[in-house]
Amino acid sequence: MSERAKLDLFDNPHPERDYCITIKCPEFTSVCPRTGQPDFGEITIEYCPDKLCIELKSLKFYLQSYRNKGIFYEALTNDILNDLCNNSKPRWMKVTSRFKPRGGIITEVFAEYKADSPAQPVLRSSAKGESIQRRRKHPRRMVRRAGK
Repeated sequence: MSERAKLDLFDNPHPERDYCITIKCPEFTSVCPRTGQPDFGEITIEYCPDKLCIELKSLKFYLQSYRNKGIFYEALTNDILNDLCNNSKPRWMKVTSRFKPRGGIITEVFAEYKADSPAQPVLRSSAKGESIQRRRKHPRRMVRRAGK
Protein backbone atom coordinates (compact mmCIF):
# COMPACT_ATOMS: atom_id res chain seq x y z
CA MET A 1 0.00 0.00 0.00
CA SER A 2 3.04 2.29 -0.01
CA GLU A 3 2.22 3.76 -3.45
CA ARG A 4 -1.40 4.43 -2.52
CA ALA A 5 -3.08 6.86 -0.16
CA LYS A 6 -2.93 6.09 3.55
CA LEU A 7 -6.09 4.73 5.17
CA ASP A 8 -7.25 6.42 8.35
CA LEU A 9 -9.19 4.45 10.95
CA PHE A 10 -11.25 5.27 14.01
CA ASP A 11 -12.39 3.28 17.04
CA ASN A 12 -15.51 1.18 16.55
CA PRO A 13 -18.22 2.83 18.69
CA HIS A 14 -19.83 -0.58 19.36
CA PRO A 15 -17.15 -3.30 19.32
CA GLU A 16 -19.34 -5.55 21.49
CA ARG A 17 -21.92 -5.87 18.69
CA ASP A 18 -21.85 -7.52 15.28
CA TYR A 19 -23.09 -5.11 12.63
CA CYS A 20 -22.24 -4.53 8.99
CA ILE A 21 -21.22 -1.42 7.11
CA THR A 22 -21.71 -1.12 3.35
CA ILE A 23 -19.72 1.46 1.39
CA LYS A 24 -20.26 2.02 -2.34
CA CYS A 25 -18.01 3.86 -4.74
CA PRO A 26 -20.14 4.15 -7.90
CA GLU A 27 -17.55 6.11 -9.92
CA PHE A 28 -14.43 3.96 -9.65
CA THR A 29 -11.78 4.22 -12.38
CA SER A 30 -8.66 2.20 -13.15
CA VAL A 31 -6.71 1.45 -16.33
CA CYS A 32 -6.61 -1.73 -18.41
CA PRO A 33 -2.98 -2.93 -18.30
CA ARG A 34 -3.21 -4.35 -21.84
CA THR A 35 -4.87 -1.51 -23.74
CA GLY A 36 -4.18 1.50 -21.52
CA GLN A 37 -7.88 2.39 -21.79
CA PRO A 38 -9.82 3.46 -18.69
CA ASP A 39 -12.04 0.92 -16.92
CA PHE A 40 -15.13 2.29 -15.20
CA GLY A 41 -16.96 0.46 -12.46
CA GLU A 42 -18.40 0.35 -8.98
CA ILE A 43 -16.65 -0.91 -5.86
CA THR A 44 -18.77 -2.16 -2.95
CA ILE A 45 -17.16 -2.82 0.42
CA GLU A 46 -19.16 -4.67 3.06
CA TYR A 47 -17.61 -5.36 6.44
CA CYS A 48 -18.26 -6.19 10.05
CA PRO A 49 -15.76 -4.13 12.06
CA ASP A 50 -13.95 -5.46 15.09
CA LYS A 51 -12.06 -2.71 16.94
CA LEU A 52 -11.59 -0.27 14.06
CA CYS A 53 -13.72 1.35 11.35
CA ILE A 54 -12.54 2.82 8.05
CA GLU A 55 -12.69 6.60 7.72
CA LEU A 56 -14.50 7.50 4.49
CA LYS A 57 -12.45 10.47 3.25
CA SER A 58 -9.20 8.50 3.40
CA LEU A 59 -10.95 5.55 1.71
CA LYS A 60 -12.04 7.88 -1.10
CA PHE A 61 -8.44 9.02 -1.65
CA TYR A 62 -7.22 5.41 -1.44
CA LEU A 63 -9.69 4.30 -4.14
CA GLN A 64 -8.83 7.33 -6.30
CA SER A 65 -5.18 6.24 -6.22
CA TYR A 66 -6.15 3.47 -8.67
CA ARG A 67 -7.27 6.03 -11.27
CA ASN A 68 -4.04 5.84 -13.30
CA LYS A 69 -2.94 2.36 -12.28
CA GLY A 70 -2.86 -0.42 -14.86
CA ILE A 71 -4.37 -3.45 -13.11
CA PHE A 72 -6.64 -6.39 -13.94
CA TYR A 73 -10.04 -6.61 -12.20
CA GLU A 74 -9.09 -9.76 -10.29
CA ALA A 75 -5.89 -8.27 -8.89
CA LEU A 76 -7.62 -4.98 -8.11
CA THR A 77 -10.39 -6.60 -6.07
CA ASN A 78 -7.96 -8.73 -4.06
CA ASP A 79 -5.51 -5.84 -3.54
CA ILE A 80 -8.28 -3.67 -2.10
CA LEU A 81 -9.43 -6.50 0.18
CA ASN A 82 -5.87 -7.19 1.36
CA ASP A 83 -5.11 -3.52 2.06
CA LEU A 84 -8.38 -2.90 3.91
CA CYS A 85 -8.15 -6.11 5.96
CA ASN A 86 -4.48 -5.62 6.84
CA ASN A 87 -5.25 -2.13 8.14
CA SER A 88 -8.67 -2.44 9.79
CA LYS A 89 -8.59 -6.11 10.93
CA PRO A 90 -12.36 -6.66 10.51
CA ARG A 91 -14.35 -9.69 11.66
CA TRP A 92 -15.60 -10.11 8.09
CA MET A 93 -15.19 -8.23 4.82
CA LYS A 94 -16.30 -8.61 1.21
CA VAL A 95 -15.13 -6.44 -1.68
CA THR A 96 -17.10 -6.56 -4.93
CA SER A 97 -16.06 -4.86 -8.15
CA ARG A 98 -18.56 -4.46 -11.01
CA PHE A 99 -17.21 -3.05 -14.23
CA LYS A 100 -18.98 -1.47 -17.20
CA PRO A 101 -19.21 -3.61 -20.35
CA ARG A 102 -16.13 -4.08 -22.52
CA GLY A 103 -16.81 -5.77 -25.81
CA GLY A 104 -20.31 -6.62 -24.58
CA ILE A 105 -18.99 -8.42 -21.47
CA ILE A 106 -19.80 -7.29 -17.94
CA THR A 107 -17.35 -8.43 -15.26
CA GLU A 108 -18.05 -8.77 -11.53
CA VAL A 109 -15.37 -10.00 -9.13
CA PHE A 110 -15.68 -10.47 -5.40
CA ALA A 111 -13.28 -11.55 -2.68
CA GLU A 112 -14.17 -12.32 0.92
CA TYR A 113 -12.30 -12.43 4.23
CA LYS A 114 -13.37 -14.10 7.47
CA ALA A 115 -11.34 -13.52 10.63
CA ASP A 116 -11.72 -17.09 11.90
CA SER A 117 -10.70 -18.62 8.55
CA PRO A 118 -7.36 -20.49 8.48
CA ALA A 119 -6.29 -19.00 5.13
CA GLN A 120 -6.97 -15.27 5.01
CA PRO A 121 -8.21 -13.54 2.89
CA VAL A 122 -10.35 -16.11 1.11
CA LEU A 123 -11.33 -15.78 -2.53
CA ARG A 124 -14.63 -17.52 -3.13
CA SER A 125 -15.23 -18.92 -6.59
CA SER A 126 -18.31 -17.58 -8.32
CA ALA A 127 -18.34 -20.36 -10.94
CA LYS A 128 -21.26 -22.24 -9.36
CA GLY A 129 -24.51 -20.32 -9.35
CA GLU A 130 -26.00 -22.33 -6.48
CA SER A 131 -23.13 -21.49 -4.14
CA ILE A 132 -23.56 -17.78 -4.86
CA GLN A 133 -27.30 -17.97 -4.15
CA ARG A 134 -26.71 -19.82 -0.91
CA ARG A 135 -24.22 -17.23 0.32
CA ARG A 136 -26.37 -14.30 -0.75
CA LYS A 137 -29.34 -15.49 1.31
CA HIS A 138 -27.97 -13.91 4.49
CA PRO A 139 -24.83 -11.97 3.50
CA ARG A 140 -24.94 -9.64 6.47
CA ARG A 141 -25.81 -12.05 9.25
CA MET A 142 -22.88 -12.62 11.58
CA VAL A 143 -23.01 -15.54 13.99
CA ARG A 144 -20.67 -15.41 16.95
CA ARG A 145 -19.45 -18.70 18.33
CA ALA A 146 -19.68 -19.28 22.06
CA GLY A 147 -16.45 -18.45 23.84
CA LYS A 148 -15.16 -15.97 21.23
